[in-house]
Amino acid sequence: MRPTKTFALSVALAVSAVSAGVVHADETLDAVKSKGFVQCGVSQGLPGFSNPDDQGNWTGLDVDFCRAMAAAIFNDAEAVKYTPLSAKVRFTALTSGEIDVLSRNTTWTMSRDADFGEFLGVNYYDGQGFMVPTSLGVTSALELDGAAVCTNTGTTTELNVADFFRANDLKYTVVAFEKADEVVSAYDAGRCDVYTTDRSGLAAQRTKLSKPDDHVVLPEIISKEPLGPLVRHGDTQWVDIGRWTLNCMINAEEAGINMDNVAEMATSNDPNIKRILGSDGDLGSKIGLDNAFCANVVAAVGNYAESYNRNVGPDTALKLDRGVNALWSQGGLLYAAPQR
Repeated sequence: MRPTKTFALSVALAVSAVSAGVVHADETLDAVKSKGFVQCGVSQGLPGFSNPDDQGNWTGLDVDFCRAMAAAIFNDAEAVKYTPLSAKVRFTALTSGEIDVLSRNTTWTMSRDADFGEFLGVNYYDGQGFMVPTSLGVTSALELDGAAVCTNTGTTTELNVADFFRANDLKYTVVAFEKADEVVSAYDAGRCDVYTTDRSGLAAQRTKLSKPDDHVVLPEIISKEPLGPLVRHGDTQWVDIGRWTLNCMINAEEAGINMDNVAEMATSNDPNIKRILGSDGDLGSKIGLDNAFCANVVAAVGNYAESYNRNVGPDTALKLDRGVNALWSQGGLLYAAPQR
């Protein structure tokens, strides 16, 4: 999803703030250490990715990345504070310095990479889809001629929908809201025939409907949505810390290192495992961290598979198979640069 021209003013203000020296990007690690926590921008509530419970405890795949960064820096995964953000204001919060990292189901695009910050990698490969009530009797998006379509404003979702309907010579009416919960409520109340967003988002929001089993996600995928965390431009050390935290979780899965065996694996004679866990070499110190930063991440948060299965996997309410989010060695797209 990408912003529209309606964000021009907020973007200009954010750029102005940076130019005026409000954000000293090259001091992020020192500033984070000084305050004692990572300020992480997340969604306003998306089950499986970033969602608070009744006591305000946040969980999810994106939340786990925030916790992993805290574990890498402080050896304490709880040293995080969360800032819930709408799609419309998320980039302003990042560029203005309100948050240290944005981990909020955000699609990596060229314009965002140029305008707002450095993407650290992909933590979920997704694509835009459609959900409809089963009572409509629709089995394909090609049967949606004349439909009212609910979606989030301030994203590329509206543009993708326009492209899809135009390309297939179908008419439609868009019904857009700023907040995701507003979209869910409108769809659940029957104000539109179709709900469109990333397919993982559809699986998550479906759990909030009054009768989830009365709705079906259609088979068409109309876009590429590589989702990932990002940080501000201008601080290469902070970029490295975020990027290698994500790589650490993926490399740990590939090497068979998990929460249960990480202490035992630290004594392994395998050179790759020793480098990943910092029992050999000084990779952590090269980016301002303890050499055991990855061991601390895995011990506190787990490897990528553990986080995936805990939050969005087949045994959760979202019931999402790994699919293209499997490791490259298992037929998926997940591939991390080596720690050496």
